[in-house]
Amino acid sequence: MSYAGPEFEPTPPPSRSRGRTAMVAVATLVPTALVAWLIWTVVGSASDGGGPARSLPETHGSATVSGTEADPTPTPSRSPGPSKSAKDGDKDDTKPGGSQPSSSAPAAKGPLKGKVVVIDPGHNPGNFQHTTEINRQVDIGTNRKECDTTGTSTNAGYTEAQFTLDVSRRLRTLLQQQGATVTLTQNADRPWGPCVDERARIGNTAKADAVVSVHADGSAAGNRGFHVILPALVKGGGADTAPIMAPSRDLGERIAGNFVRATGSAPSNYVGDGTGLDVRSDLGGLNLSKVPKVFIECGNMRDSKDAALLTDGAWRQRAAQGISEGIVSFLRG
Repeated sequence: MSYAGPEFEPTPPPSRSRGRTAMVAVATLVPTALVAWLIWTVVGSASDGGGPARSLPETHGSATVSGTEADPTPTPSRSPGPSKSAKDGDKDDTKPGGSQPSSSAPAAKGPLKGKVVVIDPGHNPGNFQHTTEINRQVDIGTNRKECDTTGTSTNAGYTEAQFTLDVSRRLRTLLQQQGATVTLTQNADRPWGPCVDERARIGNTAKADAVVSVHADGSAAGNRGFHVILPALVKGGGADTAPIMAPSRDLGERIAGNFVRATGSAPSNYVGDGTGLDVRSDLGGLNLSKVPKVFIECGNMRDSKDAALLTDGAWRQRAAQGISEGIVSFLRG
């Protein structure tokens, strides 16, 4: 294709002998040019804006990017759907149907390898929409009680169910890093519940070495601090806490001590006589447990000073750290 434009005069046609020479030169140059073009396409086009070309990644083993092991799975040409975030608090282990507890594999190594921990996030964000279901009475050994409750909230509307899930997920991560197998009784992956008797059964079925139910209180303003609830001696119906009372107290005391150190929070000024420990016989989750189990009320959501802590992500991480250290201490003896 020829082009003639301003300030361009086409040259006279070459003689036949000169044409033959040009054809030979072209025939010689085309393969070389083609090879050069292919090299530029593979390497040169990988660079940004025509700058220096980037080195191509290895195609075997696991890739490493900025010190983080990358996912070796090829990127699909079309996205299969929304990706899951790695941030704390995302539902990264939910299951369709939501009828089973959320479990995960243990870390490859760690001092808690072989240990099973069940974390019980109190309440469920969906309980507010299922009051009929959660008000159903269930047997807690000594009597009957509602299946579950909605939980409390701060005056600004941050719910206990949100709080317990966030702390529980952080706690799960910390325990997995120690090598434990961790199960959550719920991860907002079911519409409501589970009921308190089912929460106990999840720990029993897992043959958990320790179970911790995470909560926040809803007491009067001015009441501050955390407390750990221990099982009282209960025998009746399906309840018999005698075998778990001593190990549960040990677990609770270790959590309380580490919670103080990790968070700087003081034991409750309204429950437990300053010890941070409270013994109760009216909680189905404790009465029906066959394995060591405690509840922790991390603070009072109705007190403005405690609420400021409970709504702070950095403090919730310290809370999870304190609970984790108490569990680790208990499991390692």
